[in-house]
Amino acid sequence: MSLNMIYIYIMSKVLHIGISSVSGTKIKSLNTVKAVKGKGLLNDRHYKDDNNNIKQITLIEIEKINNYNKKFNKNISPLSFRRNIVTQNIDLNNLVGKKFNIGTVNLKAHDLCRPCKYLQNSLNQENIIKEFLHSGGIRCEILSDGIINVGDEVKF
Repeated sequence: MSLNMIYIYIMSKVLHIGISSVSGTKIKSLNTVKAVKGKGLLNDRHYKDDNNNIKQITLIEIEKINNYNKKFNKNISPLSFRRNIVTQNIDLNNLVGKKFNIGTVNLKAHDLCRPCKYLQNSLNQENIIKEFLHSGGIRCEILSDGIINVGDEVKF
């Protein structure tokens, strides 16, 4: 008896890119952004020389956002969660401590991106901290300069 196996490759990718030039202001949606090694995303509020490795770029999964919206019957937009990159088809928590790529940009995930009281208050939700404590994304260091585009593949 022969068993034919079919493998389906599901690409992990960038769905949204967002930055804010000033803390507390609305996140601006972009199709492309320049990542600068050791500094962050150009024109983002956290961009600076000799930047802390956990403040350079943040990522969150669309699946976590969609689950929250469904569970609480909400329609909060992905960029309202104030992460730089919204991904699809990847378990970001598994990348903590590892190097990976978004397009041609090399990154290293250092820590989970836990939600804060500011995010909870800005979204006017009482349960953001509880619901996203272990699923609020990851904080990463930028290891090489490059351009990140919506649609770029996330590879590890």
